[in-house]
Amino acid sequence: MVGAGADRRAIIAEALHRIDELTARLAVAERADVEPVAVVGMGCRLPGGVGSADQFWQLLQDGRSGIVPVPGDRWDVEEFYSADPSVPGTICARDGGFLTSWRPDEFDAEFFGIAPREAAAMDPQQRLLLEVAWEALENAGIVAQSIRGTQTGIFVGLTTNDYSLTFAGRLRREDIDAYIPFGNAANFAAGRLAYFLGARGPALVVDTACSSSLVSVHLACQSLRRGESDTALAAGVNLILRPENSIACSRFGMLSPDGQCKTFDAGANGYVRSEGCGVVVLKRLSDALADGDRVLAVVRGSAVNQDGASSGQTVPNGPAQQALMRQALAASRLVPADIDYIEAHGTGTALGDPIELDALAQVFADRGDAAPLVVGSVKTNLGHLESAAGIAGFIKTVLSVRYGYIPKHLNFHQLTPHACQDATRLTIASPALEWPTVPRPRRAGVSSFGVSGTNAHIIVEQAPSPEPAVWEPDSPVTTLVVAGKSSQRIAATAAMLGQWMTGPGAEVRLADVAHTLNHHRAQHRTFATICARDHNQAVAGLSALAAGQAAVGVVRSHDGPCRPGRVFVYSGQGSQWAGMGRRLLTDEPAFATAIDTLEPAFRTEVGFSLREVLEAAEPLTGIERIQPVLTGLQLALTELWRHYGVVPDAVIGHSMGEVAAAVTAGALTPTEGLRVIATRSRLMSRLAGQGAMALLELDPASTLGLIAEYPAVTLAVYASPTQTVIAGPPADVDMLIAKVAQQSRLARRIDVDVASHHPTIDPVLPDLQAALSDLAPKPPAIPIISTTYDESQTPTTSFDADHWVANLRRPVRFSQAIAAAGTDHATFIEISPHPLLTHSIADTLAGTHFHTVPTLQRDGDDTHTFHTNLNSAHTGAPPRTSHPPEPHPVLPATPWHHTRLWIKPTTPQLHAPAAGSNGWSYASDWPIGPITAADTAGDGSWVVFADEGCGAKVSSAVGDAAVVTVLPMDTLADGAAASELPDILGKAANVLYAPDLSASGHLPEWGYRLFNTTRRLTAALATMAVPPRMFILGRRDGSDDHPADPADAVLWGLGRALASEHPEIWGGVVDVEETEPPGVGSDPTAGPVGDIKDVWRVCEPEERRALLQNHVGVLVAAVMGLPSAQSLNPDADFFELGMDSLMNVILQRALAETLGEVLPQTVVFDYPTVTELADHLAEIVDADLPESVG
Repeated sequence: MVGAGADRRAIIAEALHRIDELTARLAVAERADVEPVAVVGMGCRLPGGVGSADQFWQLLQDGRSGIVPVPGDRWDVEEFYSADPSVPGTICARDGGFLTSWRPDEFDAEFFGIAPREAAAMDPQQRLLLEVAWEALENAGIVAQSIRGTQTGIFVGLTTNDYSLTFAGRLRREDIDAYIPFGNAANFAAGRLAYFLGARGPALVVDTACSSSLVSVHLACQSLRRGESDTALAAGVNLILRPENSIACSRFGMLSPDGQCKTFDAGANGYVRSEGCGVVVLKRLSDALADGDRVLAVVRGSAVNQDGASSGQTVPNGPAQQALMRQALAASRLVPADIDYIEAHGTGTALGDPIELDALAQVFADRGDAAPLVVGSVKTNLGHLESAAGIAGFIKTVLSVRYGYIPKHLNFHQLTPHACQDATRLTIASPALEWPTVPRPRRAGVSSFGVSGTNAHIIVEQAPSPEPAVWEPDSPVTTLVVAGKSSQRIAATAAMLGQWMTGPGAEVRLADVAHTLNHHRAQHRTFATICARDHNQAVAGLSALAAGQAAVGVVRSHDGPCRPGRVFVYSGQGSQWAGMGRRLLTDEPAFATAIDTLEPAFRTEVGFSLREVLEAAEPLTGIERIQPVLTGLQLALTELWRHYGVVPDAVIGHSMGEVAAAVTAGALTPTEGLRVIATRSRLMSRLAGQGAMALLELDPASTLGLIAEYPAVTLAVYASPTQTVIAGPPADVDMLIAKVAQQSRLARRIDVDVASHHPTIDPVLPDLQAALSDLAPKPPAIPIISTTYDESQTPTTSFDADHWVANLRRPVRFSQAIAAAGTDHATFIEISPHPLLTHSIADTLAGTHFHTVPTLQRDGDDTHTFHTNLNSAHTGAPPRTSHPPEPHPVLPATPWHHTRLWIKPTTPQLHAPAAGSNGWSYASDWPIGPITAADTAGDGSWVVFADEGCGAKVSSAVGDAAVVTVLPMDTLADGAAASELPDILGKAANVLYAPDLSASGHLPEWGYRLFNTTRRLTAALATMAVPPRMFILGRRDGSDDHPADPADAVLWGLGRALASEHPEIWGGVVDVEETEPPGVGSDPTAGPVGDIKDVWRVCEPEERRALLQNHVGVLVAAVMGLPSAQSLNPDADFFELGMDSLMNVILQRALAETLGEVLPQTVVFDYPTVTELADHLAEIVDADLPESVG
């Protein structure tokens, strides 16, 4: 029995435990179902010139209207206007809520990696959504790259698409590609945004007509509460590009003839159509608080329902509206008296307004002691934004709840007499009101009712009070990272920030600006940095960066990331100055700690205090003091670099600098290094005044020749390929300085009084050997590229006494060490108090992509200089800065670089595909014909370059030109006086290049000649301030109906390149068949068009790459819809620029056809830049043409 009782107790205990678990899980589920959702960011572009939430709030506070006359680029108002709405095909209103700070044809396609060809086919609503969504994320402080791969949901309200109506039925069949249907499909609006961000949560477009965007907010909140999404973007967008929908609304009696929404007023007579976009960023409140997000407001609850059967499909249903608001209150766990304000749907129609007022009066009648319910509608400011109407009302409500202010409800004078008696207890927000005083968070409801019958209501609550900010002391200096996808974008961002910091952001702490800029803005591979001690210095740096000017603390964007490999280079004597390092002792704890760590060994080995010397900031004298102090400082600076994450991959030491290099590499301990330098310098001090050294601007061979007559002088340092250092008796050294100076070359004494690396030093070498004989170095942990020996790299060198004797006596092979390092390292950081080796490094590595960085600067602000150089050392990614506690301020949005992108159906741009073609014409469509008066410029004067026998005939072909000067083609030949060409060309308004196309039998060499002479002529024209227009005489372009030969192909190809790269010069190709007099040109039945290989055979090797790179660039630009090949960065990744798989196929086929080669399908993916692709194709063409010469 005892056992059975125990079993029952165990069963009961287990059951109770399970009940507790289920109860806890149920409580979690219930809390999740009602958890408030935080609004953490907002972006909008709205009528009234509104481009941000702050600008929207200003418009609301000012009580302004965003209604304007219909812009002329939408439609001709007068053509469609009629005061009588019953007239078919007319519109009874002249006004609307149109965007005035942005045009629908503007888009920053490059920023979003969308090729112009694809972007032009996109519905501008999708383009607008992308930009505003980015602005909303910036407003939220969410770095867009952090969304990639996360459960971020995208919910977009979108209803109409006027853009497709602008070209529907007006495009040729061959002009239709995949981008047009996809770019105008509503579902792509959400999908494209999710694709760009890399979001993995739900992505959907909602179309419930006028309520679409508020339903999107509702669905986003549900997705967050259910765990489908961890972050959500809810949006609405609407653009009015065509008059058709306005015509329909006018015929239906919905539009206000006077263009104003007079919501709830007795004079309400319809609404005004408007456009815009709004995006909000949402997170679960618990997540937002945990992440330190700025919470603008919270969504307590929401509801969506349908009118169902009413008196008409488009007639609002009062009972359905009442049920909706009660459902939203229940979902929020609130009662009517908890709501202070309602942002009404409020279209301003005589039918809808009374129904909505009656519903509000019924639901919110029981308010107890609460103040009367206040009602307003943003439609009186902006008009009816249709699918974006709900998000506009939602953003207004978030702002109102946040700031405790209810903006004025415009156009209200007297309540509509059609409302019920209970509606009179409502307070219309006219004039504006301070929020009613309540002992709880401020709360409001937002309504949006769709003409389709789908309704939404959301309850918004004041955000919880933020935790007090954790105060942190300001750093001595602050780094601002200004990132962008190009140097032009960086300059624009710098200009914007500088203006903001001198205006609205003048009182924001510099550290807080850096917080947002460095940690809450997208980072790009192209970036600049500004190091500043204070606000004014930061603004000055931003202004200089924007203007492309140099300034203290500014590091401009690099041409591109350097190759991996970082070398610390330790200079020798000569970089010392009074005050070096003193500021770092105060500002940089890591530096101060390094000095204090060295201090005991320094006192023991050197005999005095390193810290005291640095603090005293007095000039150093005597080699026995200078060299140890420099070494100690170098070791401390090394630790400072390491503290900030910059570590060497190799080290190089110049003369005495090799001691610090050996310590850094781990071959010597700091104590051993100090012992070496102290012994070395003490012994050298015995020889003070016995020698001199000088820097000469001569290469080593010239220096050896110069000193051959001076046996007491030696070559002491191989500084660079063009500079050397000599050592010897002072008198001899001075005589050699004078000789070199007579050659107008640099020659100067070095500030030393001991001739190192010279026989003068020999007397002290035995004592140095003996003093260091017990040195026990270790193998270096970091490679040391020694400057002591002939070998370029000595990773196994033992840094014992023998080495330090050789280091002092042998010449310094610095140039050789740098050259060796440059094979697999690209960044060279000089560790010294002042840079001495920058020129030598640059001279040695000339022609390669490298980067030199100093550490400190003589007489400079050490801390500011170091951090500026620390920033400069980062070439591949921005420097890391400490992330302070939240919150952070909101900065203005990143500036856009808009270009015009629009389909022009009435001006087709592509050829109809020929039989058997791939459906895409990459050839330019050049208009050809005879020269006419309209073709010429200026006074009609001409210079004609023509072969013998052709000049007079071509001159007659020019016709009635005022002045014709005919010059032989030899004027452009190799060796001709290029300087004379601008003078000749400056006398003409037009230039005609007219080679005799029949003279050579069309051999490839003839095409090469044409290529070179045309290039010389173009180069001369390009140097002129006001060049004449250049025409080329040629035949048809090689199309099926107009065959040409290789010589013609060269001319046509050059013409195309000139047109894209020098439009200010280009006049056109003049067709021989249209303009030639008898005898000019050649047989029109000449053979088929030649391909690029004909020219390739006769090109010089260095010209082939340029030829093929231009060819690839032209095709890429054509395929992607770029304005010209010149606008294409040859090292930019095609797919970052917006190329997709379809464009890849088109480009691959075009290259295969024009080169006559079989290319793999993946060739563009494998070589995704113009440079890489051209180089690869060059190898293929070379392999196919083994007989090519040059």
